[in-house]
Amino acid sequence: MEVLRRSSVFAAEIMDVFDRSPTDKELVAQAKALGREFVHSRLLRAGLAWSAPERAAPPGGRLAEVCAVLLRLGDELELIRPSVYRNVARQLNLSLQSETVVTDAFLAVATHIFSAGITWGKVVSLYAVAAGLAVDCVRQAQPAIVHALVDCLGEFVRKALAPWLRRRGGWTDVLKCVVSTDPGLRSHWLVAALCSFGRFLKAAFFLLLPER
Repeated sequence: MEVLRRSSVFAAEIMDVFDRSPTDKELVAQAKALGREFVHSRLLRAGLAWSAPERAAPPGGRLAEVCAVLLRLGDELELIRPSVYRNVARQLNLSLQSETVVTDAFLAVATHIFSAGITWGKVVSLYAVAAGLAVDCVRQAQPAIVHALVDCLGEFVRKALAPWLRRRGGWTDVLKCVVSTDPGLRSHWLVAALCSFGRFLKAAFFLLLPER
C-alpha cells in the first residue's frame, strides 16, 4: 500500500508540472515516466513481461496525452521502417550480458541521432530505439538492463534535450504534432520526416560501434 501511495504522489507531481514551466529535474522525471510507458507498450506487444516499480498506475492528465501521442507517432515510425527498430542489439552487434555495453551503445546512437539538431521526429526515434533494445534485453533474460536503459534515457534528456524542451514549454509541445484525431489517418507533419529519418538511422546502426 505504501508503494502504491508513493507512486500515486509521484504521478500527481509529474502531472502538476504541466501547468507551469518545468524544471530540468521535472523534464527528466517525465522523460523517464514516458520511457517506462513506451517500453511497457512494446513489451506487451511482443508478449513479454517486465516489472517497473515506479509504474504502479498508468499516467493520467496531460502526461497521458503526451504518452498517447508518442506511442502513436512511434507506431507510425515503426510501420514506415519496421526493420530499423526490431532486433536492435543484433544490428549493433551487441552482447546483452553487460549493462555498461548496452547503455554505452544506446548513448552512442542517441548522440548520433541528434548530431544535426533536435526535432520531435528524432525524439520519437530515440524512444523507439530504447524500446527495441528493451525488448531484446527481456528476450535474452536481462530485464534488469531495461531499468538501466530508462535511466540512461533520462540522463540523455537531461544533458542534451532539456534546454530544447524548456524552450517549447515542455513535453506537451509534442501534442502539436498531431493534427488529426482519427487514428486511422496519418495526417501530421512528421510522416515525411520520419520516413527519411528511418533511412538515416538504419545507416547509423551499421556505422556506430563496429567493434562491438
